[in-house]
Amino acid sequence: MNKLKLLGKCGLMALALSAVTTAPPASAKDMKFAHVYETSEPFHKWAVWAADEFEKRTDGRHTMEVFPASSLGKESDLNEALGLGTVDVIYTGNQFAGRFYGPIGIAGAPYMFRDVDHWKAYRDSDLFRELAQGYRDKTGNKVITLTYYGQRHVTSNKAIDTPSDMEGLKIRTPNAPLYMMMPKAVDANPTPIAFAEVYLALQQGTVDAQENPLNTIRAKKFYEVQDYINLTGHISDSLLTIVSGITWESLSEKDQKILTNVLEEAAQGATQDILKSEEELVAWFEDQGTTVNQDVDRAAFREAVRPHLTGDNVEWSKKTFERLQAIK
Repeated sequence: MNKLKLLGKCGLMALALSAVTTAPPASAKDMKFAHVYETSEPFHKWAVWAADEFEKRTDGRHTMEVFPASSLGKESDLNEALGLGTVDVIYTGNQFAGRFYGPIGIAGAPYMFRDVDHWKAYRDSDLFRELAQGYRDKTGNKVITLTYYGQRHVTSNKAIDTPSDMEGLKIRTPNAPLYMMMPKAVDANPTPIAFAEVYLALQQGTVDAQENPLNTIRAKKFYEVQDYINLTGHISDSLLTIVSGITWESLSEKDQKILTNVLEEAAQGATQDILKSEEELVAWFEDQGTTVNQDVDRAAFREAVRPHLTGDNVEWSKKTFERLQAIK
């Protein structure tokens, strides 16, 4: 081999070696964290924190961008995208995850929890871990934790004190059966509308009412187009943080642990923020001129719903229901 050819081969080898040593590691990933909530809400604040913290703790091996306010689609779209791996992390309601694995939806059923302490005990329970594993076995996606979303209440243009006050009421609900359970149990007319379109639907009278936690009612400004916030407290709602199975399997064991820790810490932070704001918001809404109706007969609503929480029309067993109720 002549000297010119040898020098040429050496140069190509050096160039190839340089490309290998300067390229990012094969496991590096630009990740997308998508949700439907406003940038003003704690969920988004802590998602951004988690994204920054994950990049920091992985020494820049991974980056994560947060896409809020349905910018990558409505909640059902995000659940589908998770399975395709086109988004990497999402917040989603138990009810939406329940479309893929029914039993995990139990935490989104009306009047399922006695209080926040009961919900926290469920989040930390063997039952929750078993349901999360069942979801993973069915979908391949990895449930990390739960974030408290708040007690859901009904807003309307009239006072709602008892179940009979909701008869015939056209109320917007998310497009998942468990959100519709309470309205159906009291003979209201649940009407699914995309989250981003609810304000306009209320303003134009397409629906008469809607239901959401106090933080969401403020963030989405529903109080501007509704006269009453009726404290039905019908669902102690929470959001699952789920990682795409495709993404999860692409991460090293070390980075899986880092991501888990970051997302769990974010969930704890958002939960504390929501609990604090729930304590303060009744007075805030009243200062805005909205009537906060605290005279709701919750016992009557609970009694109306109770027959619907077990049986052939739900996707969890009576044993699972009883295990959840027994959690202290």
